Amino acid sequence: MPLQPDHILKYLNRDSDTKNKSELIDLLRNTIDKLCFEECQVDRIACTLQPKCSRRHLLKLRIKSGLSIDDLPKFCYSVHKGVVERFFRNKTVIYRPYDSYLYLIDFLDVFFHGDYRKLNKFISLNKWEDAFKIFDDRIQNRDEKFDYLKTDNCLLFKFEDRVHIVFMNEKYVLCNASRENIATLELLNGVCKLYAGIYFPEVKLKYIPSKQVEIALKIPYDVLTQISKEPSVNTSKADKYFWNTFWEDLNALTQYCKQINLNEDENQNLEIVLYVNLLTNTYTEEGDKSVLRYRDLRLILNFITRIYNEFYIIWVD
Repeated sequence: MPLQPDHILKYLNRDSDTKNKSELIDLLRNTIDKLCFEECQVDRIACTLQPKCSRRHLLKLRIKSGLSIDDLPKFCYSVHKGVVERFFRNKTVIYRPYDSYLYLIDFLDVFFHGDYRKLNKFISLNKWEDAFKIFDDRIQNRDEKFDYLKTDNCLLFKFEDRVHIVFMNEKYVLCNASRENIATLELLNGVCKLYAGIYFPEVKLKYIPSKQVEIALKIPYDVLTQISKEPSVNTSKADKYFWNTFWEDLNALTQYCKQINLNEDENQNLEIVLYVNLLTNTYTEEGDKSVLRYRDLRLILNFITRIYNEFYIIWVD
C-alpha cells in the first residue's frame, strides 16, 4: 500500500526521532515555498485562474502563522484581495472567497476605501471613538448598509448576510466566515450579540466566560392558545409551524447546542433556552466532538430570528 496522509500524521504525532520529524517538516515547508514562489505565481494567468492550492489556502497558512506581507507570494495575495473585493461588490468571481484571510489594512481598503488609512491608524492606536464616528457616518450619511460590534479582542462586521471578524491583536481579518471554527467563547458571544441587535433585541443573552452562552427566548401564552390540540385542516400559521416544523427544528439544533430546555414561566409563556459552547454534539472520525463553526451558529440564530419575528413581536399594519 502506498504512503497515505494518515501515515504522516500518525508519524508526526508519535514519539519518534525529533531530528527525523524536523527533516520531514523542513521538506514540507520547502515544497510549499517552491509551489508558491517558483511554480504558481510565476505563471500569472494560471495563478489567477487556477491556483495550485484550493482557494489559496496556503495564504491562510502564512497569514494565520503571523507572517508579514513580505513573506507572502505578493501577486497571489493581490489576486486574492481582488477576489474578496469583487465578491463584496457582487461581481463575478472564479470562486467564492468564504473563510478568506486578509491583513487588516487590506480589509479596510476593500470595505472602507477612502477612510482606510485613518481607520487603520485609529484601530491600531485603540482610538475607538474616532473609528466608530467614521462607521456611523457611513451608515447614516452615505447610505452604506452594515452593522458592527466590538468585543474585547475582536471587531465584528456584518454586510448583508456575510460576517467578517477582525482579530485586533493579530492584525488580520477572517472574511465571509462560514466553515471556520469559532475560536473563543468571547467571539461566540459577540456574534450572538451582533445578530441580536439586528434581529431579536428582546431575546436574553447570558455570557458565562469559559463555559457557554445562554440564549433565552419566549413564545407568549396568547400564541400558544392559538395552537390546536391536534392537527386540523383549517390551521393557523402557529398551528402549521408548531405541528409540522417546530420539533424538527429543535431536533436539528440538538446537534449544535450543548443543551436545550423548554420551560413554562409564571405567566404560562413557553421559554426556550439554548445553551451553546464551542463544541457540538457531532463527532469526528477520531471520536472527538466537532467544534462549532460559523455556519452551524447561523442555523441557531436563524431559528431564534424566526421564532422572534413570527411568534413573539406584534406587527402593526
